[in-house]
Amino acid sequence: MTDKLIIFDTTLRDGEQSPGASMTRDEKLRIARQLERLKVDVIEAGFAASSNGDFEAVRTIANHIKDSTVCSLARANDRDIARAAEAVAGANRGRIHTFIATSPLHMEKKLRMSPEQVLEQARLAVRFGRNLCGDIEFSAEDGYRSEIDFLARVVEAVIAEGASTINIPDTVGYAIPELYGHFIKTLREKVPNSDKAIWSVHCHNDLGMAVANSLAGVKIGGARQVECTINGLGERAGNCSLEEVVMAVRTRRDYFGLDVGIDTSQIVPASRMVSQTTGFVVQPNKAVVGANAFAHASGIHQDGVLKARDTYEIMRAEDVGWSANKIVLGKLSGRNAFKQRLQELGIELESEAEINAAFTRFKDLADRKSEIFDEDIIALVGDESVTAAQEHYRLVALSQSSEMGERPQATVTFAAGAKEHTATAIGNGPVDACLKAIESHVQSGAELVLYSVNAITSGSTESQGEVTVRLQLAGRIVNGVGADPDIIVASAKAYLAALTKLYSSVERVAAQV
Repeated sequence: MTDKLIIFDTTLRDGEQSPGASMTRDEKLRIARQLERLKVDVIEAGFAASSNGDFEAVRTIANHIKDSTVCSLARANDRDIARAAEAVAGANRGRIHTFIATSPLHMEKKLRMSPEQVLEQARLAVRFGRNLCGDIEFSAEDGYRSEIDFLARVVEAVIAEGASTINIPDTVGYAIPELYGHFIKTLREKVPNSDKAIWSVHCHNDLGMAVANSLAGVKIGGARQVECTINGLGERAGNCSLEEVVMAVRTRRDYFGLDVGIDTSQIVPASRMVSQTTGFVVQPNKAVVGANAFAHASGIHQDGVLKARDTYEIMRAEDVGWSANKIVLGKLSGRNAFKQRLQELGIELESEAEINAAFTRFKDLADRKSEIFDEDIIALVGDESVTAAQEHYRLVALSQSSEMGERPQATVTFAAGAKEHTATAIGNGPVDACLKAIESHVQSGAELVLYSVNAITSGSTESQGEVTVRLQLAGRIVNGVGADPDIIVASAKAYLAALTKLYSSVERVAAQV
């Protein structure tokens, strides 16, 4: 076994399955570039066969990422595998990740297949994939709830067919750390050719133990790959959190005896980028990346840290990227300085025209806000990440009035396609009036299921407000994110962004692994 722990990031695939967390191709590429800066070993870029949009996103990432392996998920059938192979064909290092369920419950109720049929399909899928790509990962969906002797037969067969990574997921978050670790260990002992593959763990957080289960799979079970997401993003209660696994292994190297290739100084920038792109805010007390992760309120703790930092801190804030939270630019900064900062943040715009447009927005923001932080720049670029051709709804102008004792009124002008529309409405507050004005014309019928405001940077009333709006319509859930120093404007942007996603939403196949 290698003494290195492979970090497999599935933020762009499993993480994107969080309701409302779907991302555009450009947003995915921006995050993939940040993951490459983070030095993630494997980036699962998507599920190429699920939709044309996902295929294009995977292919684009494969063509741009040079240092990380780029992977596409595929069900255990020839069509999915061929589509995945086509999507990752341009990668320096490509991988196909194919899966089929192996638990009695899933085989009977979902697949309606016998165990022998599942075994044969798994074998044939890996054989077919191995002829198209040199790196094949096989996942036994709902592996932890599978009968271990049958699972051992499946794993032995797919390794014999050429699978070089074997993943045993806790798909529904049912595992307990000690039991899961011993399950992986016993399974490896039952598989005669287990030494021919790297073993991987993929744990969900339904009982709050995804990180603990993953680490048990590593320490007890001998797994050498962990599948995880930035901020633990994922459907239901989320996935194993990348930042927590990495810092646990790094901080407790005395116990795990493993190295990770991650550049930990890029953890916080990655966390911010994913949060601002998806609209999923990081809770303040979240380990490693939460705003309070290195804050000390207790007088005893403060005194101890001042005397000797390691009295209460087992990690340094700057080691995970908190020192990057500094003022970088102001209103007097020039275009070259702005362009250089974009590159440092891993933001690559496709053309000089896009850079010029972003710089214009930066100067507009600098006129309204004296101090510009990294988070402001990420939000500024992310807020305009959808091109004019893709952005069906766009805010043009907004005015609102409110005073105590009177019902607020808002007038909003917005573009819908090539036409501009103006609508006026009253509401219980200026935000309510603004959103009602938009809806009075669009008449989407969508249900507003979340409205959230978050300050992009702290410590000043000048901070940009970041608004997340989540809409639900006919079973589809989308998030829209908008940022602006004016919360009302940010709210209108967020609502229109969500409406755009509803308008252009493409149905895709969801995958549980």
